[in-house]
Amino acid sequence: MNYVSTIDDSAQSDSASKEAGPMNGAQSLVQTLINGGVEICFANPGTSEMHFVGALDQNPGMRAVLGLFEGVVTGAADGYARMAGKPAATLLHLGPGLGNGLANLHNARKAASPVVNIIGDHATVHQPYDAPLTSDVVAFAQPVSHWVHCSRNARDVAADAARAIQAAKAAPGQIASLILPADTAWNEAERAYPALPVHGPAEVGALAIRQSVAALRGGRVTFLLRGDALRGRGLAAAGRIAAATGARLVCDTFAPRIERGAGRPIVERLPYRPTPAIEFLRGTETLILVGTQAPVAFFAYPGLPSELTPPGCTPLVLAQPHEDGASALEAVAEAIGATQAMVAAKLRRPEAPLGDTVLTNEAIMRIVGQFMPEETIISDESLTAGFPFYRLLDEAPPCDYLQLSGGSIGNGIPMATGAAIACPDRQVLSLQGDGSAMYTVQALWTQARERLNVVTVIYANRAYAVLREELASVGAVEGEKAFSLLELKNPSLDWVQLANGMGVEAVRVDTCRGMAAAFQAGMKATGPFLIEALV
Repeated sequence: MNYVSTIDDSAQSDSASKEAGPMNGAQSLVQTLINGGVEICFANPGTSEMHFVGALDQNPGMRAVLGLFEGVVTGAADGYARMAGKPAATLLHLGPGLGNGLANLHNARKAASPVVNIIGDHATVHQPYDAPLTSDVVAFAQPVSHWVHCSRNARDVAADAARAIQAAKAAPGQIASLILPADTAWNEAERAYPALPVHGPAEVGALAIRQSVAALRGGRVTFLLRGDALRGRGLAAAGRIAAATGARLVCDTFAPRIERGAGRPIVERLPYRPTPAIEFLRGTETLILVGTQAPVAFFAYPGLPSELTPPGCTPLVLAQPHEDGASALEAVAEAIGATQAMVAAKLRRPEAPLGDTVLTNEAIMRIVGQFMPEETIISDESLTAGFPFYRLLDEAPPCDYLQLSGGSIGNGIPMATGAAIACPDRQVLSLQGDGSAMYTVQALWTQARERLNVVTVIYANRAYAVLREELASVGAVEGEKAFSLLELKNPSLDWVQLANGMGVEAVRVDTCRGMAAAFQAGMKATGPFLIEALV
């Protein structure tokens, strides 16, 4: 007993010595991040962040991962958060560096992913001189952040960091941006700070439970699910409710993360375009919302509605995004006596064409379902190529499915990178359109450097195919000049060379047989592997 007590006291003493002076602001920040459970920093630093870089070097408790473009940094932090369930830090260089990462911070915000951004700025004494990189960093950060703060002296940095972590972890997950002028990093600080209490999901009120129970007993109900309702306890409870009542289970068109495949309830996916989405929900009398809002169109189209709730259907909120949707579903299941087992998908891999036939988008998804291992993490930014064949994986081996939640393309390869770091014992698959892949192709280099087990399948259709569809949908003029802005030819991208140039093994395939062989090889490989699939 005394021996154990002595060891504990010694450990606490060692920890305290790391968190007390002498230290500078950057060192106090790194230790505070670690105290708050932040274990990794995705970084693209510059001059104003060099003291933070030095602090990372001195503290073994924080892993540092370099991204060659800030969109890779922020997208990887998003993917990490979705799978780890906790925030990573990003390290970004001033306003322009943050600006380069804004698109994937937008996606992370829409996904409710917890992220702590550390953004360097000029030293406070240098800011009045309007140097070339001077900018309004707060203004850059505000549109994609729930919490923004600028430290004004080194003594406050650690306390500010503790509040940033607390904000990021607040349910359902938030973007916290802490701006760090260079002198607050290099000047002397007092100590690191401990973790602050986390504001977890709020309890759903009894009235919301009763209203949902009444709706289930009184008519045709569809559940629209997002967040923790699509995983674990929440998904299992939704499955029991569906089995007991016949209610439909539907997820948002681009849900951030959903557990799919054998052993899980099948959740239908809301169609992308307005008219099919309205028809899909037609006949529903009550649309019960769990962790999401009533559905709206991605864009406005001439003559079409923005709201996708069909006539005769009433939306009813069971749980807001910041509330405990999983517990609310369990309470509803208990109230209606839905105690029997949920109706779960049985393992039935899709049949895949394996001959020397021409490769198609459907064939790719069938091959994926036929050969992917259990518990694969799929990062899907295949857009028009993969969307029609989403349901082919309903009965495939169990997997986690991550999607482009905010609509800002260039998320897929970085998100796969972050997911692979969060779950190093699982295989990661990136289904990727060729146009959107070019936004953040640098993530392949990070995958090679970190030796991540990610297989990337590039749907090489040599076009922004989704925009060709949009051109027709909005009734715009379709001509040679218009189409030239939507194709990726003259010259065509060479994905094998692009991948090889960043240290990733790659092959090109154009038949089903070749795709099947390459996919199986990639799944068995150690490290990243890319397949350019000509479709």
